[in-house]
Amino acid sequence: MKITGNKYVTLAYDLNVGEGDERELMEQATTEKPMEFIFGTNSMLDAFEKQLEGMALGDEFNFHLTPDEAYGEYDEAQLLELPKNIFEIEGEIDNDILFEGNVVPMMDSSGNRLMGSVVNIGDDFVTMDFNHPLAGENMYFTGKVLDVRDATPEEIDATFSGAGAGCGCGSNGDGCNSGNCGCDSNESTGGGCGCGSGGCGSC
Repeated sequence: MKITGNKYVTLAYDLNVGEGDERELMEQATTEKPMEFIFGTNSMLDAFEKQLEGMALGDEFNFHLTPDEAYGEYDEAQLLELPKNIFEIEGEIDNDILFEGNVVPMMDSSGNRLMGSVVNIGDDFVTMDFNHPLAGENMYFTGKVLDVRDATPEEIDATFSGAGAGCGCGSNGDGCNSGNCGCDSNESTGGGCGCGSGGCGSC
């Protein structure tokens, strides 16, 4: 059986970012804790799925995604200073949420959900970075297809309802370390176990 639309796909892979000797392991899905998703349900990056389409059980892969294919270039305009008092709950700052490096779910004036990483905490302002954690990064995937099967109607429904998103590339923030799959990310900065659009630690 080959990877096509509505197939339930199980992968093991290493994701490295950076160039040359500076590459570092950002994410690892193993045979014990694989990455699982339903192909063609918009839970993954299009470029990621295109590399896997047509593969079958046991096939190995080794490919590279550029920033243009993934999360774009780093945008300095997404680095913002926000009034510290907006993080208050009943007049007090919640230090379990507001600390450097944490990813905080927020909402803009239009009601859109945003994930921001806390960069710096000042006396009156907090610097937040709303870039995806992998913005500007070249991503190198090396791995193997562990399983391909037909997804059940229930699994497909759960994916579209947000209850069964895979983790890893293009995850909408519902899957990483949530019990749906087992990516082991080296980063806790949110962003999808390394390559998700919503992310690890962002649920």
